[in-house]
Amino acid sequence: MSRLAIDLDMSKCVSCGACAIACMDQNDIELDAGKGPFRCVFDMEEREGFSHLSLACMHCVDAPCIVGCPSACIHKDPETNLTVFDTTNCIGCHSCAMACPYGVPSFGPDGKMVKCDGCYVRVHHGLLPACVKVCPTKALRLIDLDAPAEIPPEHSLRQRSLALLERQV
Repeated sequence: MSRLAIDLDMSKCVSCGACAIACMDQNDIELDAGKGPFRCVFDMEEREGFSHLSLACMHCVDAPCIVGCPSACIHKDPETNLTVFDTTNCIGCHSCAMACPYGVPSFGPDGKMVKCDGCYVRVHHGLLPACVKVCPTKALRLIDLDAPAEIPPEHSLRQRSLALLERQV
């Protein structure tokens, strides 16, 4: 079993939005219908200048949303370790959203949770997630968490956010 995750090299992101558009296309999301993409792009001002962030589910190793869901709708895909969901039993309680440190889970018009699933169906068929495939600067990459670090920790959103969370504990 691989432990896959989508990682962002912040030094390469140019905030073009191609990843968000690919996400909307892959998941048949229509902004006119009041839905938003699972992946959003932001600009963040820092002391050194601007950073660009492409944010979606971080597919946490110990995903708190899984523990927070009383209906067991969220789980780890056994082959990829991506955090996926099946809302058949979702009761719309928002516990998963409250448990997620990134505020990722959102709720559709039917009141059921929706979120990025890492395009796990694509990944199962040997394809890259839609956002990773279209990233023109290769800032988004599908990585194996058990492989040697491919992205310097100072550039990785995953490593920077983990450090921030550790400081708050």
